[in-house]
Amino acid sequence: MSHACHHHSHDHDHSHHHATGNSPAYRRVLWVALVLNAAMAVVELTAGSVAGSLALWADSADFIADAANYAISLAVLASSLTLRARVAWVKGAAMGLIGVAVLARAGWAALHGEPPQAFTMGAVGVAALAVNVVVALMLYAWREGDANMRAVWLCSRNDALGNIAVVAAAGAVAWTGSAWPDLGVAAVMAVLALSSARVVMRHARDELRQSPAPAP
Repeated sequence: MSHACHHHSHDHDHSHHHATGNSPAYRRVLWVALVLNAAMAVVELTAGSVAGSLALWADSADFIADAANYAISLAVLASSLTLRARVAWVKGAAMGLIGVAVLARAGWAALHGEPPQAFTMGAVGVAALAVNVVVALMLYAWREGDANMRAVWLCSRNDALGNIAVVAAAGAVAWTGSAWPDLGVAAVMAVLALSSARVVMRHARDELRQSPAPAP
């Protein structure tokens, strides 16, 4: 999952891209990755509601964060620290809101909830895994670039672990007929999302404080 590396790129992306990082090909790949991740976030939020799966909701936080990561990387190419920090803050806020919503829903579902639709949950989890694998393969050529490029590639690769957890939970729901595997995976992912949100928003605030004030 990308939670482990969200703040990594903020620590290091002051460094400018190597020539390859500024190439039109890299920019195109980042745009495709941005669109795919944003689309998958919408799909998981929708499918999570339809299937009653909180793990899908929780995983959508990853896709929102990654879409913002690619937007930040594109902003880095334009060298706008203030824009990058603002996008990062919004990313952190969105992740935090989803984390809180998932935990609240998980508490309610533990008392009153029905098991989620395992087939929908598993199918969307597999689709999410496919998107992350495609993005990781597209970014593979740039994995040896500067710190920001490495972080972007590692995050997309690590996200596959979250998708595998969702698919495994779907299998466990189908096997046991219980909502608990979904709730367990969702709770862990939501806590990680809240932890990452706190770190990302703190770093973004620090960067905004350090950015020069506009001329009067």
